[in-house]
Amino acid sequence: MAKVELTPLRPWDDFLPGSERFAKPDTRDMAKWNNRVVSNLLYYQTNYLAVALGVFIIIGFLNPLGMFTAMAVVLAVFLGSIWAGENRAVINNFKRQNPTGFLIAVMIASYVLISFLGSVMVFMSAVTLPLALIFAHASFRLRNMKNKLENKIELAGLKRSPMGILLEALGQQEENIQKIQNFLEKKRKE
Repeated sequence: MAKVELTPLRPWDDFLPGSERFAKPDTRDMAKWNNRVVSNLLYYQTNYLAVALGVFIIIGFLNPLGMFTAMAVVLAVFLGSIWAGENRAVINNFKRQNPTGFLIAVMIASYVLISFLGSVMVFMSAVTLPLALIFAHASFRLRNMKNKLENKIELAGLKRSPMGILLEALGQQEENIQKIQNFLEKKRKE
């Protein structure tokens, strides 16, 4: 298995070229649209990370107290949930038996505490705005030949990246990986 490495930052003129490299996705063919999004997420992952950090920092500068408050609350709730999971048998059992429910409970507790402090919109903007920008770019950006080649290398398992691991955990690559593995197995037998 290849080691995990961050893909290089793609040139910004490749990331944001003229309108000729953008097109509306075919909403009738969800598989093709999903393939485009996954391919762009893998190829431009470092650019997307830079955009997300930039938006997060800008929103933090616009309302530093709200952002700091929200981050402190989320960190405190997260650390508190870890401590409670380790030191309280009931919570530890719930965490082991229902990890999704535990995560939802932590998120709800964070939301309630942040809403008492009035920083919900600041923090949600800092999280959802970058995600919306990334999804829009990944949906509308047409793939090029380098993009397709890099994705085939990633899917074949010759190269691993953080976004590839995340997409695999979300079940977005299993079908493509299986096709490539079957193809490689077939070629080895020949």
